Amino acid sequence: MSENPVEPLTDDLDADTVQSPDGLSPAPVAETAERINAYQITVHSGFQTDRGLRRELNEDSFLAIDPIFAVADGMGGHEAGEVASRECIRTLSESQALASGSRRAAAADIQTALLLADARIRELTDARAGTTVTGVVLVEEGDTPYWLVFNVGDSRTYRLSKGKFEQVSVDHSEVQEMVDAGYISRSEALVHPRRHVVTRALGTGDDIEADYWLIPVEDGDRYLICSDGLTGELSDDQIFRTISTLAQPQEAADSLVQAALRSGGRDNVTVIVVDATDVLQERELLTTAPRPEVEADTLPRGFPAVQEPIDVVSEVPVAAEDEAPPEVFEPEAFEEEAWRGETIAAETFEHETFEPGPLDLIKDILDESEAAAAESDHEDGGEPDEN
Repeated sequence: MSENPVEPLTDDLDADTVQSPDGLSPAPVAETAERINAYQITVHSGFQTDRGLRRELNEDSFLAIDPIFAVADGMGGHEAGEVASRECIRTLSESQALASGSRRAAAADIQTALLLADARIRELTDARAGTTVTGVVLVEEGDTPYWLVFNVGDSRTYRLSKGKFEQVSVDHSEVQEMVDAGYISRSEALVHPRRHVVTRALGTGDDIEADYWLIPVEDGDRYLICSDGLTGELSDDQIFRTISTLAQPQEAADSLVQAALRSGGRDNVTVIVVDATDVLQERELLTTAPRPEVEADTLPRGFPAVQEPIDVVSEVPVAAEDEAPPEVFEPEAFEEEAWRGETIAAETFEHETFEPGPLDLIKDILDESEAAAAESDHEDGGEPDEN
């Protein structure tokens, strides 16, 4: 894993720049690990892209450098889609609010950048092309770190948190509207002939406003940002199995792209995987009260540990100087047996002597009387007859 940040966006930041020489398998791309100064959150990201098995060009573009991770899927063909997605990503990378290490971006800043990208795309392509875009931005709201998720079109942002995998973004597509209206099911939407028709995009159409979600940064959360070249080939269950089992973001990104290619690779496919770690531990150090100093009467290190919980007695009776300390007995803790005027505690082998009481004396007198009577009866009976 490389600890260096991704180099700034260049004109050639697309799938063709990361193809291996044979053009078949994606070449490895560096993984980022960044430190967020405000909260000491560690962010790791991995990313991969491929033009697929049926497309001549890759019209996807992406940006993966703190604080923004975004994927744009161009539409239009004949290089127009490539121009649209690249211009979208370039505009986002040039935004001062999204500068490297910045935490001050808000939804309004992203929308301003997207409006500028829309205008540039229309100018460059004569409104013949468009692009989707989705992603996450690390921001600060009220001294608390958040992921600001944004989306235009049918590229997707997913979140894996505490074993739960869910799609955060909502597709802007005809089939999604039909699903929402109850006309078709989600499974039917996967094979519907209108599944590729988007209802929002930059550079084309009338509606270019993005949707936004603000989600607190949680330790161990993983975000997946991808074009529909992934979701068109793999189900959410297939994606979940991969993203939840591979610990390294780069491994997960590579594996997902390869799985999409094995499933047909009918479209360009781009994947970014982002992890946030050391979030709770670092933040707790900033918010917890200082630890109290060790008191002088604290037991020294190495003192035998107590294996069972102890009930603390709040008030212990103090005996007078001329009195013996009171004995405290736990009835359930002892198995007692009486023998010859002593009470024996079977488990502790501690003994307590006592004086015989009136009842004990009466019992002894009765026992002696019974014994004398028995001996008298025996003497009166004499020897048995031999006849």
